[in-house]
Amino acid sequence: MSFLVLSYPELSPGDHAWIQSIRAEHDTQHDIVGLHFTLVFPVTSQEQDAFVTHVRNRAQGQAKFYFVLRCAVVVKDALSAHTHVCLVPDEGHSTMVKLHDRLYTGPLAAELRLDIPFIPHLTVGNAANAQACKRLADDLNARGVSIHGEIAALDVARYEGGRVESIGRIELADTP
Repeated sequence: MSFLVLSYPELSPGDHAWIQSIRAEHDTQHDIVGLHFTLVFPVTSQEQDAFVTHVRNRAQGQAKFYFVLRCAVVVKDALSAHTHVCLVPDEGHSTMVKLHDRLYTGPLAAELRLDIPFIPHLTVGNAANAQACKRLADDLNARGVSIHGEIAALDVARYEGGRVESIGRIELADTP
């Protein structure tokens, strides 16, 4: 069992449906977890209560924030033979990076992977064939994607048995 922190973005129904249709065709994990940004990747070294408390404390005072996705990028998975296609925010990027860094302090500091850059993203596809991923990213970028959304909460989740389950939701502040 591992614990992680996700944020399920608030999007317009049309944008959400469009991304989900792409995920259904190209993302092998679309049935495991909903459309999300990962802010803390799975960790196994933490007790559930301590993990939830740490995340809640580090998220305290974090205001809701907006983001805009305008670009699809191809990212080679550092831990497998797969390559991913991700929608990456232009606006909201720095807020996500700073929140990610704030969460990876204290008991999570040793879990931070400095050998893998943190790129806030929504995964929309993956494959063992990197060229197939490149074609999908090029197709998405040719469409002139501009998706506006909001991050209003963090979900603390448990990953076990190939399933992601929320164990706590942390609403972000209306103002900083």
